[in-house]
Amino acid sequence: MKRGRPGWLYARLLSGTWGALPEPIQRLHRLDDRLTAVGRAKVERGGGLASRLIGRMAGFPPAGEDAAVRVDFERRGEVEIWRRQFGDHVFQSTQEAGRNRLLVERFGPAAFAMRLSWDGKRLNLDLKHWRLFGLPMPGWLSPSSVAYEQVAAGRFAFFVEISHPMTGLIVRYQGWLEPVV
Repeated sequence: MKRGRPGWLYARLLSGTWGALPEPIQRLHRLDDRLTAVGRAKVERGGGLASRLIGRMAGFPPAGEDAAVRVDFERRGEVEIWRRQFGDHVFQSTQEAGRNRLLVERFGPAAFAMRLSWDGKRLNLDLKHWRLFGLPMPGWLSPSSVAYEQVAAGRFAFFVEISHPMTGLIVRYQGWLEPVV
């Protein structure tokens, strides 16, 4: 089984299962310095006022059936910066290792701790807890998230859905990416 370099964030968090990931998934997470990937995506947004407001504050892209996507990945020390561009809309997050082998993704003042798990078909990102302005938030305020990566048609494919019991769907985006060589 192949082992990832110690600096690769996902390889460290996945430990023994890193080598089981298909090459297109590994390729997008082998970040030594910088990497750019391009592709296409479908974006859906919730229709309610609260859902639209939360989506706007989080910086999520507007709805679109076939948006051009570009993701610039940059590693600075132990932190990865993900700059996503859907059409003309840009939003950014950082990812880093948290406690208990959790991946922590930060969008502005919100931090989401997720467990990475490979089930043989998908790399799942399961939300475990979150913080706002550094303060732990109660579970009943937590958004629901379904997020995974897989290989479809030989390419890296992604699916992200974020909703909340009080607002319904906030955003759902899915598509594919290929590294720019």
